Amino acid sequence: MRSFVSNLWQVVHPYRLRFYGGCVLGVLAGLRDPVLAAAVWFVFAVVFPQVDAKDLEEIMKGLTKLAEHYPTFANWVMEAINSLKAEPTLLTALGLFSIVPLVMLVGGVANYGYIYYMQWVAVRSIGDLRAKLYNHLLHLPPGFLQQQSTGELMARLNNDVFTLHNLLAQSVVSMIRDPIALISLLTGLVVLQPRLSLMALVILPVSLVPIIVFARKLRKSSKAAQSRNAEIFKSMHEGLTGARVIKAYNLEPVVLAEFRERVRSFCAQHMRTIRAAEIPSPMIEFFGALAVTGILAAISVDREGITAADFITFLAGVQLSYTKLKFVTRMVTQVIQARAASSRVFELLHTASDLPEPAHPKPVQAAGAEIRFENLTFGYGNHQLFGNFNLTVKPGQLVALVGQSGSGKTTLTNLLLRFYDPQDGTIRIGGTDIRDVASRDLRSQIAVVGQETILFNESIRRNIELGRPGASEAEIQEAARHAHAEEFIRAKPGGYDFVVGEKGANLSGGQRQRLAIARAILKDAPILILDEATSSLDTESERAVQAALNELMQGRTTLCIAHRLSTIQHADVIVVLEKGRIVEMGSHKELLARGGLYQKLHSLQFGAE
Repeated sequence: MRSFVSNLWQVVHPYRLRFYGGCVLGVLAGLRDPVLAAAVWFVFAVVFPQVDAKDLEEIMKGLTKLAEHYPTFANWVMEAINSLKAEPTLLTALGLFSIVPLVMLVGGVANYGYIYYMQWVAVRSIGDLRAKLYNHLLHLPPGFLQQQSTGELMARLNNDVFTLHNLLAQSVVSMIRDPIALISLLTGLVVLQPRLSLMALVILPVSLVPIIVFARKLRKSSKAAQSRNAEIFKSMHEGLTGARVIKAYNLEPVVLAEFRERVRSFCAQHMRTIRAAEIPSPMIEFFGALAVTGILAAISVDREGITAADFITFLAGVQLSYTKLKFVTRMVTQVIQARAASSRVFELLHTASDLPEPAHPKPVQAAGAEIRFENLTFGYGNHQLFGNFNLTVKPGQLVALVGQSGSGKTTLTNLLLRFYDPQDGTIRIGGTDIRDVASRDLRSQIAVVGQETILFNESIRRNIELGRPGASEAEIQEAARHAHAEEFIRAKPGGYDFVVGEKGANLSGGQRQRLAIARAILKDAPILILDEATSSLDTESERAVQAALNELMQGRTTLCIAHRLSTIQHADVIVVLEKGRIVEMGSHKELLARGGLYQKLHSLQFGAE
């Protein structure tokens, strides 16, 4: 619980002044009902003639003390009481009656301000938490994100964080107001009717038993319900992103059946949570009824000093007290649910990156610098891919990486981008170890065009501009021209304002690739990585994209992962990889003449064509 409160305070801390203000108003709001009851009793005591003179004397003593702090108000009340005793008038009585709506007005304003401030703090602090969590996810290494379910991460960002929002917006509202009201009511009951109050309070510890018993069950059920809900998000994400495969294989019934099973599992777990949350309330009511029954039995034996008015007033106070106790119980329930959700949120937020940023980052200048992979050892899990791997890429060279799937081509470029760190060895750019360079600075020196083109559901202009945010319209259009994309852009409705759709769904494969190339051209990075950028294109689209790539590669150090060997025949160096080892290096002609693995791959590919 201590860590939960500490984490929650860190979320609220930037808005602590409004939070403190809300707490003060919450105390005033909690005092509204007890003060209102006291005001009604006070007005009744001074206005109606059957009041005991002793009570009136106590009231005047109290007003004398009040006059020390609020002389104007206290003197007005004393004058009104004396006037009412000397010459009863309706106007004076109405003046005293106005104290009741005045208390209600002040209490209502305090309650409104309390709720407003707490909601204000909740919506902004939880918004900050969402942004902080999203930022943390964006900076975690790709290896971590690949091991996680996107749907589950979305559930944590949405549902789990929203549970914390409910805690701050609703439970904290009750956390101050209702306990203050409960304590004040109980204190008033003890002062007015000590004997009856002690009878009623005997049952109070018993009323707390259901809260304690069901709290543990509620905590376990809430955590399980959050996990089940994350499974639903996971199914939805997989179903929507894999819609083409689902339709192609007529998997709709299978996917729907799995989704319904996960929904059914969530519903069952949710109802366990509801049972654990709601059973304490009727039990508290039952114990309260037992207390009233016991009091009635005691009064029937000994009625001394208790009138019907006293008993009804006392009973109303007890009813209010148990109502507030139910509210406090509900607040405890919400805190337990939020604690279960927060454990998942803060666990993710506290997940440390296994790619630490350097404490004192060094600058790197990739233009005109060579890239050296020195004695690399790297593997995934228990599988070692590279062992004592060495490769030097000279500045301005086009180095093609060739080999069968799993030979390490993409892994090598991922290591250069520092998506992973090698277990041993170093990667240097111009003599600087990339682990000594801030990741942001390193990646600003590298542009990537991959086989899977990632476009965002925004305009063509915006998708190109992401290569260098803030670029001018002229620079964006110049990049599009060099990427041989302007012709098809102009043909689209709205031109550069045309929205490409999710993942570029409104464009062809070749058009998407040319926009990715335009983005890379705009970035103007000295190192370029081409990851099978034309492998999924038809011949006509490949020609257009290859022409754009030729423009992009001018004056840049390029690592090209090639699937179609026809696209790398003019590479300065072709590196042939097999199971993480370099088996051949040389130009296209040299490797063909050597008759090794490259020649075999070339024959297989062109023979198939």
